[in-house]
Amino acid sequence: MPDSIEAIIQALPYLLEGSLTTAGIVIGAMILGLSFGVPLAVAQAYGGSVTRRLANIYVWFFRGVPVLVLLFLFYFGLFNLIGLNLSAFTSAIIVLGLTSAAYQSQIFRGAIQSLPHGQLKAAKALGMNEFTAITSIILPQALRLSIPGWSNEYSIILKDSAVAFVLGTAEIMARTHFVASRTYEHLPLYMTAAVLYFILTWFGVRALLHLERKVRIPGYAVHQG
Repeated sequence: MPDSIEAIIQALPYLLEGSLTTAGIVIGAMILGLSFGVPLAVAQAYGGSVTRRLANIYVWFFRGVPVLVLLFLFYFGLFNLIGLNLSAFTSAIIVLGLTSAAYQSQIFRGAIQSLPHGQLKAAKALGMNEFTAITSIILPQALRLSIPGWSNEYSIILKDSAVAFVLGTAEIMARTHFVASRTYEHLPLYMTAAVLYFILTWFGVRALLHLERKVRIPGYAVHQG
């Protein structure tokens, strides 16, 4: 047991540096997923038949292929094919972000469709064009309603980020594996990694819960004590 504790103490600063890398991947992927997820949701909810079909193909592809396969497909395949020399860190953000966009789009689409349908018609009746009505009336409400689902998506991306170690990304899992393979203290070190993931999950979910309470629309969300 003392050897295990000593291994944890010595490895902890190194693993905490990996936590920063993991946090960077998750935040980058969430932002990228949001940037692509909202247009995809709008395309599915209000687009024409071709637009909806293309959005559906995107969603089905990224929801149907495992993250590990996508990492290899993009990092070793597509990026090399088009001449992009991206780091493992950047590649992980892009792949996880594009994957998250498929899931986030369904969160946002559900929120959009939960709003009263008459709002868009009323906005048009007041002289707004469809784009202005969607961006000024529909999306501000939908994004607020999407925060609980977004909180769940944050947890999923955080767990999926552990797979990025196969590319050599120096995040929590890669650093834990590196130290454990040299100290042979696998159980205590992987338990430490689990605690770090749990802490990151807790802080992220709490932050999003605070955000949800700050921007809650009365009548559209139930207060949680």
